[in-house]
Amino acid sequence: MSQQYPQNPQQPYQGGPAGYPGGPVPPHQPQPEKSWFARHKVLTVVGGVFAFMVVVGIAASGGDDPGKGSDTAATAPQKQAAAEPAEKADDKAALEKELSQADRFKAFIEENGTAAEKAAAGHITKVQGADESNGILDSADVYTDFTGGLMGPHQGEGKLLASAFADWKDSENGLVTIYDEKGEILSNGNF
Repeated sequence: MSQQYPQNPQQPYQGGPAGYPGGPVPPHQPQPEKSWFARHKVLTVVGGVFAFMVVVGIAASGGDDPGKGSDTAATAPQKQAAAEPAEKADDKAALEKELSQADRFKAFIEENGTAAEKAAAGHITKVQGADESNGILDSADVYTDFTGGLMGPHQGEGKLLASAFADWKDSENGLVTIYDEKGEILSNGNF
């Protein structure tokens, strides 16, 4: 018999060198199955980010006493309002319910703000999220009729409004974003 024709038909032809057509064919070996995490990389990353957010949320809220306020400049107007007679506070609360968030923010700046903040407050068109607090991330949006976005000429006025908002509202984890008339970010800040 010739070497070219193997006697066992189950074995592949072994005549040519490895890597060339007709060369030896390695026997098929099944690959070991990868773990679930290796097969589902995207779901693993999404799950990891979600777990991280949960841990950060728990850590951020852990142990704070909601009844205990901080003594900052932002709470000073609230303490003065608490000292007023009850009937005057009731009238003020009824008036605040009638006004929009933007009008209340403008009124606060008109009463407590600097001249530059008062000038910038004239450009406020809308305020959203100022009355909402979820304890994880308090977020408020202030819309203006300024133009130019983050790198535009009105970025300074945006920072003034963010600072005034921090004086108006107080949160351990708040973020206020100031937008221009096109909806582009003008500025942001913590409150």
